[in-house]
Amino acid sequence: MFARQFFRCSQQPLKQSFRSYSSETPKGKSLTPIYLAVGAAGLAIGGYRYTQTAGAEPKNREKAFTGGDQGWVNLKLAAVEDLSHNTKKFRFELPDKESVAGLPVTSALLAKFVPEGKEKAVLRPYTPVNDEEEPGYLDLVVKRYPKGPMSEHFHSLKPGDTLDFKGPLPKYPWEPNKHKHVVLIAGGTGITPMYQLARHIFKNPEDKTKVTLVFGNVTKDDILLKKELDELENTYPQRFKAFYTLDKPPKDWTGGRGFITKELLKTVLPEPKEENIKIFVCGPPGMYQAISGNKVSPKDQGELSGILKELGYDKEQVFKF
Repeated sequence: MFARQFFRCSQQPLKQSFRSYSSETPKGKSLTPIYLAVGAAGLAIGGYRYTQTAGAEPKNREKAFTGGDQGWVNLKLAAVEDLSHNTKKFRFELPDKESVAGLPVTSALLAKFVPEGKEKAVLRPYTPVNDEEEPGYLDLVVKRYPKGPMSEHFHSLKPGDTLDFKGPLPKYPWEPNKHKHVVLIAGGTGITPMYQLARHIFKNPEDKTKVTLVFGNVTKDDILLKKELDELENTYPQRFKAFYTLDKPPKDWTGGRGFITKELLKTVLPEPKEENIKIFVCGPPGMYQAISGNKVSPKDQGELSGILKELGYDKEQVFKF
């Protein structure tokens, strides 16, 4: 149902959209002194945060997840926070409070549980949303889907319960300035790997990558991590821009109405001919089908199709989480 709802076209243009952002950095002479001051302050704050974090974290912290033949790691649930009517954030304690999860950016963890009366385990990948260098815990954002065995199990957990995890599961190898401009196209909880990447980029003062986010949801309450995304946008206004569109917007909504459309992406994305760009896509199956085509498997990206193909992007410019 969500997939069908998510891509109904809207005839109303997105008021936030403008091509100038997607194709070039705003020129200094067109900015007000206040705008420049905010941008400079944001860069200084970002650099300070990164320096403080990097300086405070010992380089030899033990990693809770090392991959390979490590096997499953049983973690205890420490706290649960409601984010929306059907989405919660789950904080799990790491075995050692001084350890870190050990996940590189753009990687995930595999969660496992065996339903009562069943022999076969249910497995699902999840991307932590907390900083990779924060010791002692990891945070997962999980949306409850009707008849979704893993998401329903997550939402039944209480503090003190445990769950098995394994990883990391690497997705896309990232290094600072690997691309000049990245685009994050997300739907629903597909925002989690996107936020992980954006946060990692902006915490590193050496990484100058520009980031554009296009985030589609059903209602305003469904916009996950909005506070964190707003903080990034306010701190780095010349390098990060977020565009939101809702299928069921409130009357006072000034963002996009309807689904992520060809017209919207054509307006806010960098041109296909622009050098060294990368477009990441993550969301429900219907979104993949409409935007980029689905993956064949975790190791096979499949062919590029959908809106991105129609707009002239090629397979090498797109990565499907």
